[in-house]
Amino acid sequence: MAGVRERLGTELFLRVAGPDGAKHAERIHGTPGPRWFEPDSPIARVHGDAAMFVGGIRAVLLQTLHPAAMRGVAEHSGYRGDMWGRLARTSRFIAVTTFGTADDAAQAVAAVRAIHERVTGTMPDGTPYAASDPHLLGWVHAAEIDSFLLAHTVYGEEPLVGAERDTYVAQAAEVARRLGVVDPPTTEAELAATLAAYRPELRGTPEARDAVAYLVLHPELPLLARAPYGVLVAAAVGLMPRWTRWPLRLPWLPVSERTVVRALGGLATGTIRWAMTPGREQRVLRKA
Repeated sequence: MAGVRERLGTELFLRVAGPDGAKHAERIHGTPGPRWFEPDSPIARVHGDAAMFVGGIRAVLLQTLHPAAMRGVAEHSGYRGDMWGRLARTSRFIAVTTFGTADDAAQAVAAVRAIHERVTGTMPDGTPYAASDPHLLGWVHAAEIDSFLLAHTVYGEEPLVGAERDTYVAQAAEVARRLGVVDPPTTEAELAATLAAYRPELRGTPEARDAVAYLVLHPELPLLARAPYGVLVAAAVGLMPRWTRWPLRLPWLPVSERTVVRALGGLATGTIRWAMTPGREQRVLRKA
């Protein structure tokens, strides 16, 4: 059992962080210098917890519901051919802006903004879209932060309580502003209001359903990782709002989601939390 757990932890780390993940982790956490956030602040607690695996999947599922955001992903991003590469780059950006030096965080933001400037296109009705559009950036940000906070509430080792929750939203807003989001929410109540304001624009397009089917049913994974990945997906789906299920063709099993799925999700995140304890990055690096 210990051998299987070790292999699973290694596989998960390599898949999420990429083949150079250990080197990046050492640079992010080991480089001296001022940071944007304190190491024990709410954003560090949320983004450093294994619940992010569930929150990240939930964020991707939710984000597909905006047609313009999904169109940009479908036309400019290799979510099929490079799904794990995209995941590694996204997780690295979150890690750098949360835990890295202020200089490295600023460079990461500048790099993402430059990429967004190049992502433009046209909707089927002829309406132009751009990844740098503050309105689209606002949706992506709100969907992410809502997903990360909810997953941490359900599966986090030490869930945020009281004012800590507003502090997390406000800290995440600091990064969002630098990315180009105009007036991002800074409290949990404002976050809920922001999500509600986007609801009339959201729908399940064929592109969204195709992306969700690929993410849920056809991820490129070795046999060992498929079962735990399926548990993480089920846990993420279980946190999706009820109204999103039909547009994305996701199941809704309220009793099972509150019992069996949450129990398995807690077990899976606990295993990942063990796998990502300090020092494991070095062991993974030696095996890579």
